[in-house]
Amino acid sequence: MQSLDALSYQSRWRQRDPGVKFTFWVVMMVLAMSLPPAGQAALLLCIAAFTCWLLRVSPLRYLKWLLIPFSFLAVGLVAIIISFARTPDTLLWGIQIGQYWVGLDPAGLTTANQTFWRSMAALAATFWFMLNMPFEQLIKLMKSGRLPLVLIEQILLTWRFIFIFLEEAATIYHAQSLRFGYRNLRTGYRSLAMLVTMLFSRVMMRYQQMSVALNVKLYQGDFHL
Repeated sequence: MQSLDALSYQSRWRQRDPGVKFTFWVVMMVLAMSLPPAGQAALLLCIAAFTCWLLRVSPLRYLKWLLIPFSFLAVGLVAIIISFARTPDTLLWGIQIGQYWVGLDPAGLTTANQTFWRSMAALAATFWFMLNMPFEQLIKLMKSGRLPLVLIEQILLTWRFIFIFLEEAATIYHAQSLRFGYRNLRTGYRSLAMLVTMLFSRVMMRYQQMSVALNVKLYQGDFHL
């Protein structure tokens, strides 16, 4: 799986001014928050098609990316749609559990519909921004925005360690899979526990290696951004 940074470098807009990309993202976010659900759905399709063209990726691959945050969004939508009532009159459909009725709330369906399309359009806009903004351009954008250098350095280190974390997790998982570590539920839980333990130690080792490398380069507490 390619990282966000690798994908951003293959974008057709990788050489575009980061300020232009940021402005474009702000416009898309404003539209995602202000348009009605039908307009948000149309915006989502337009952003998705534009992103696929810029990154030279298939719609199926883009859909897989959207499914990751959608799983978290779905939990919230279910909580909005399902309602409890003393009588079934206020529910579109429901079942009785004891003295209460559990079912679909018409107002909740309307709210869930609005929340779904607004969230998906905003996610698509944010995906577009991150997938078309190489990290070095993001640093330049933050510097031009007069953000404190300490904050920029923290973002830089956090960004770096996110990919170290994912890289180490993928390596350990692949090694465990080759040894049939996830062949059933019992071995899967045991392998997952081992993965978490090993991941912590491996990431700490990478941190120590980075610290040694910075000391060798006479790091004085400031990155030359």
